[in-house]
This record gives sequence, C-alpha cells and structure tokens, in this order.
Amino acid sequence: MCECLVKIVSKQKQLRDSCVKAWIPLIAAKDSRTETQTWNPAIFLHLQRTQSIQIFPTLSSFWPYQLLFLSLWLSESPLPPSLPSASLMPKNSKVTQREQSHEHVTESVADLLAHEEPLDYKNSSLNVAAGKKVPQIEVPENDGRPAWNSKLQYILAQVGFSVGLGNVWRFPYLCQKNGGGAYLVPYFILLLVIGIPLFFLELAVGQKIRRGSIGVWNYVCPRLGGIGVSSLMVCGFVGLYYNVIIGWSIFYFFQSFQYPLPWSDCPIRKNGSLAIVEPECDKSSATTYFWYRQTLNTTSTIAESGGLNIKMTVSLLVAWIIVCLAVIKGIASSGKVMYFSSLFPYVVLFCFLVRGLMLKGSVDGIAHMFTPKLEKMLEPQVWREAATQVFFALGLGFGGVIAFSSYNKIDNNCHFDAVLVSFINFFTSILATLVVFAVLGFKANIMNEKCVAENAEKILGYLNSHVLSYDLIPPHVNFSHLTTSDYADMYGVIKTVKEGSFSQLGLEPCLLEDELNKAVQGTGLAFIAFTEAMTHFPASPLWSVLFFFMLINLGLGSMIGTMTGITTPVLDTYKVQKELFTVGCCIVAFFCGLLFVQRSGNYFVTMFDDYSAGLPLTVVVILENLSVAWIYGTKRFMQDLEDMLGFRPCIIYFYLWKYVSPLFLIVLISATIIEMSISPPGYNAWVQELAQERFQSYPPWALGMCFSLIILAMLPLPLVFIARHFNLLSDGSNKLSVSYRKTMMKDMSNLEEQDEARFILGSKPGEVPSSVPGRKAYLSPGGRKPLDPNSLSPNTCYGTNYQNIDNSPTTPTSPVTPESDS
Repeated sequence: MCECLVKIVSKQKQLRDSCVKAWIPLIAAKDSRTETQTWNPAIFLHLQRTQSIQIFPTLSSFWPYQLLFLSLWLSESPLPPSLPSASLMPKNSKVTQREQSHEHVTESVADLLAHEEPLDYKNSSLNVAAGKKVPQIEVPENDGRPAWNSKLQYILAQVGFSVGLGNVWRFPYLCQKNGGGAYLVPYFILLLVIGIPLFFLELAVGQKIRRGSIGVWNYVCPRLGGIGVSSLMVCGFVGLYYNVIIGWSIFYFFQSFQYPLPWSDCPIRKNGSLAIVEPECDKSSATTYFWYRQTLNTTSTIAESGGLNIKMTVSLLVAWIIVCLAVIKGIASSGKVMYFSSLFPYVVLFCFLVRGLMLKGSVDGIAHMFTPKLEKMLEPQVWREAATQVFFALGLGFGGVIAFSSYNKIDNNCHFDAVLVSFINFFTSILATLVVFAVLGFKANIMNEKCVAENAEKILGYLNSHVLSYDLIPPHVNFSHLTTSDYADMYGVIKTVKEGSFSQLGLEPCLLEDELNKAVQGTGLAFIAFTEAMTHFPASPLWSVLFFFMLINLGLGSMIGTMTGITTPVLDTYKVQKELFTVGCCIVAFFCGLLFVQRSGNYFVTMFDDYSAGLPLTVVVILENLSVAWIYGTKRFMQDLEDMLGFRPCIIYFYLWKYVSPLFLIVLISATIIEMSISPPGYNAWVQELAQERFQSYPPWALGMCFSLIILAMLPLPLVFIARHFNLLSDGSNKLSVSYRKTMMKDMSNLEEQDEARFILGSKPGEVPSSVPGRKAYLSPGGRKPLDPNSLSPNTCYGTNYQNIDNSPTTPTSPVTPESDS
C-alpha cells in the first residue's frame, strides 16, 4: 500500500487497479439480513475510524489520504471488472445505470453517499482480505424488556405509587396544624421548586438508561452506585411496615360487614347480676377502645412483647398474598391491577365528598380548613414540613419512579408525565382534605352538641341544689331545646358572676372551634376519628366498607411501586427468575413483618416510620441531584433530554437542578438533623389503666435499633464508593442492558458518519476537505471543552463505556478524566 501511494504520480492507472483489488473485500460487505453483497465506499472509513478491524495499521494516521485517493479514482475512471456486478447493486446506483445504458456516467463518493441505500454496518459481516469474518455485536431490535401496554397504564401506575395513605391522613393534618389555607402556599411553591424538577429528573434517567435504581446510578457515576442500593434498602424497610397498615385496613374492612358497626358502642361486661360498661372504653371512647384493645390488643410499653396477635398475623398474610399476586408478573400483572387500584379511590373520595357536604356541620369544617392564618407562613417549621410532605408525596428516592419509567419508550415525553402526575397528586391531596374536614366538621358538631347536653345537665343539677340561682339563666333559654348559642350565653353569665368559684363547677365552654382544632393524623385519623364519624352516617356499614376498601387500594398502589423498586434493580443486575424471586421476597418480608404484629407491634411501626426512611431518603435524593447536575453535567443531561424528547426543556430546569434544589435539600437535611437532635426519641404508648396515650422514651436497646436503621440504609453509599475507588468492586458496566448498548452504538455511529460526511464532501461545495477530522462532535454539551473519548471509561463518573480504540499500537495513551461540563 505504501508503494502504491509513492508511485501515484507515475503509475496512476496501475495504482488504482491494484489498490481497489486490495480494498474490494473490505468495502463489499455481505448484508446479514438480505444475504446480498452491497457496495459502499464509506464503510472503509467506518472501519478505519472505529478499528473494529485494523486494515492498514501502518497507515492509520493517513486514512484521509487513502479516502481522498479513492474519491479521485471513482470520479475519474470507470469501475474495474473486479468490483461487484450491477446485479448486486441497488437499482438506483450509477453503476447499474452505466451497465444498462452504456453511457459515460461520472460517479463520485458524494454521488454514492447520496444515492446508495444505507447499509446497516452493525448487522453486516465484513470480510477481510484473508476471508476472516469480523465478529460483530448483535443488537436485536427488541431487547426483551417489558413495556407498558399503554400510556394510560403507565400514568395510572405512577399516580397509584405517588398517591398513597399520606395524601389522606398526613396532608389534612399538616393543613390543619400549619395555618389551614396558608399552608397551601408554601406547599405549592416547594412543589414547583423541588417536587416537579426532581420527579422529572428521576423519570428522565430511568427512561434514558432503561434500568432500575442500581443500574441507573452505576451508569451516571459508578462510585456513587450505592445510591441505588440505599434506595432498595429503604424500599425494603418501608415495605415491611407499610403492608402492616394494609393488613389493619383489611381487618377493619371485614369487620365492617355487620350492623351496627362493632366500634359504635362500648362493650358491656357482666359481673354476676350486674352489667357494667368496660372501664377502659368508658374512660376513652368506643372507637378508641376497639382500635387499641380489640384490634391491636396493645401493651403499655415497647419492651413488653405480648406475643403474636393472631388476628393481625392473618391479616398481614392476606396483605402479602395480595401484593405478591399483583407484582408476580412484573408490570404485566401490576399494570392491570393499577386500572382499578388507582381509579377506585377517586370514586370513593367523590362519593364521600358529596355525602359529607350533605351532613350538618360539614361547611364549618371546610371553612375552618381554608381559613388562612397568614402569620404561620413566617415560621420555618411550616416550610420544613411542607418540603418533607412534597418530598414523600411524590415517592422521590424510593426507586419505584425510576423502575416504572424504565419500561417506557425512549422517546416518551417524561416532562409532561412529571408535571401531570405532580399536579394530580396535589389535587388529590386537596380533594382528600376536603373530604376529611367535611366529615370532621360533622363529627365536631356532634361532639359539640354532646358537650352542651352534658354541661346543661350539670347546670340543672346546680340549680336544683341551689348552688346556682335561676336569675343567672337568661329568660330566652329553654333547656328542653338548648342550642349551642344559648349555652354560650348562659356559660358567659355564670362565668362572670361566679368568677371566684367558677373553676369548681367544672363547666366546659363547648366551642366548635376547639373541636376542629383537635389535630389527628395517621392511624388516629383513619381508625379512630373517621370511624367514629361514620358510625353517625345513615347506612354506616356501607360507608365503612367503601372507606377501608379505598385505604386498601391506596396502600396497594404504593406497595406495588415499592416492590417494583426492589425487584427491578435486582432482576436487571442478576439473571434470576422473576416469579420465584418475587415470591421469595414476599415470603421473607412476611416473616420479617411478624415484628409488627406482636401486641407491641404498633410501636415498631412508629419507629420504622420515623427513622428508616426520613433522613436516608433525603440523603439519597440530594446525591441523585448532585450526581446528575454536578458530576454527569447539567448541560450534558439537558442535551440527553433534547435527544429523547425532541425539544429542549425550559432553561429554568438547568438552574433548579444545579443550584436551587441542592440548596433546598441541604437546608432540609440540616433542619431534619436539628429536629432529631432537639426532639427526644420516643413514642406514644397506650396506658390501659389510664385509657389514654402517654409519651415514653425509647429504652437503650430500642434507641440503638433506631440509629441502626439509619446507618444500615445509608451504609451502601460509603461502602460502594470506597470499593470502586480502590477497584475492589466491578462498576457493573458488563451488565448494561442491550437497549442501552444499542443506543450508545447508534450515538457513536452518528458521530462518525457526521465526521465522514464533513471530510468527504466538505461543509461547502467545492471546499477542499481538511486532512484532520473535525472534533466538534466530541465536544461537551456546552461546546466549550473537548471531551476525550478515552475518558468515558468505567473508572470515571460517566460510566458510558464509549471506548476509544483508535490508538496507535506503538503509542500508549492513558485515560484522561473529563472535567464536568457543569
């Protein structure tokens, strides 16, 4: 070949023939799909650039001259007889036209590139001069990864995962506690600043890489691959106790099929010939007694195990069987379940809203909820709790969002999905709050009327015993039809006249506002306050069945997302049978969940809820944000989004991901740590003798268990970082999905073809190509700093594994770590 190039001036014709004969086996490729040979001179450049095989190793730096020589030959003389015949050529090629018309046709490389049918290099087998077949990476069109049946199914899955029990019993409580309607302002602001951008980020990385949480963060930055493992562990901790709550709902659901409801009245204890009300129930209420004694049969301290609660154990088993059946086939089964479990709660909420608005006092409850207390907006605690609620309402950091998104098509509009699901979640919280406060307003009116009746009897007793004078009673007051306003007038007169001895009378003001201000959340709202209100509904068993069936479906949707966040990363990383692994996970989780169905299990649910997810998830999400924005590069990520979506997202996301969200998350982590250090770790224990809750501190062993949950959830972060820093652990690049490798190969092929076309044709007609290939295609997304393909190796935090193998055999090159384009 060298001799040919040296003699090009004197022996041009002889040179052309001999060189073409040497190049024919390379540029005449056999297409694996059509079993025919196709002619394309650009394949020569493709081989030299990528060096899938090294054709002329001694002249690898002179490939532009080789191609230029080939271009000159094609443009000046007919094709030699040694080239493939026209019968093997595409019909529109100029070679075929020449043979058919016997007319002179000037043909150049530009003509060939413009008229020839494109050749799929990756599906072709290229023959070297010796006839050796070059091994190719087979990339199937369908990589076998499951996919959603429809966009609606995917949206319902994301909605079912994000809309959970917290929307029903946590958001209304925070609204009531933090200023009513004023709380909605910081919540909505933080939803726009933190919630939607981070939700969009998780959807995008899952859809782009098509992997679970472990695979995604191994790709973005292998040294931070512990993010995915921490997410998986938090999902495990949350799933253990979350399904216990579903078990409680299942128990109440089956107890609702009787009239009257079993928690509507206190049980009667017979003592010989006497029948007395159960003292514990008499001191509290029927619904409170049913919850603590007949359902949980709870102990007075966390140290007293009390043995297994058989009813709750069976309920937990049923809950895990339902979850297992829902996720055993992956999204093929869970996607169908989501059609019902995601939509049914909205039907029940609308039914409750319509029924609640027809109840006496419902408007009082709704007005109390939306009356803003603007001074509350200036308290940092309100903003901290709003940020925490936004954070957990969307399911950020759990891995379920990434797992669901990984089953999408690569060009799905995940930006639209992020905004849609976020606003559905927000309006669901508003709807649930309306329902809760309408029912609680009805309950507050009933309790207020009961208070008025009890205190009116006391006043009548004082009047009959002459402790009070009838002159103190306003003339318009009628004790047989005493209203709350009449009682308020009478109470005010007695308090003014008997100022010195008023406290001894034991009269209560019976204000509706006081009843509405009694904040309840969590199990206290669902299993005590709401159940008590439903006992006063007409057809109360029907409403009770609907309510607890709604709770089961809300919990099931969240559990499906949680289990998907556990199974998807493992199934992506290891070749295990999906059904067996899912069943095994559910069996292990059931036996671990026996901790929560002891008589003291309610206290462990509180412990896991407070310590297993809060701080670890916040740390996980801020590392997700930093790894994408500052390590992978915000500009590079924006370019990836533009390639996926077909449009560039709003520039505001650039600044939110890079500056605003990390700052807010750091403040949130700091506030959480300060709150944990100030508030003594403890729990509310039910004291049977007093028939009321009392705060108790954790014993030393339980305190150690609390901090162990935090440490175990965050331990993978430093362990993976250290292991990969010292090359003790593989970066997982050999386990990238086929679809992801296919995307990488297409990206690199596109870059190479752009460089080839620029060299062969020039950027303008008649322009002389440069002998050095352009580097523009390898610039960073910002276009400022060149990106060395060598740097994209598993040892860096890019994890893309684009290997530059176009190195001279005699000149070793060392990988260069790229600077962040951010």
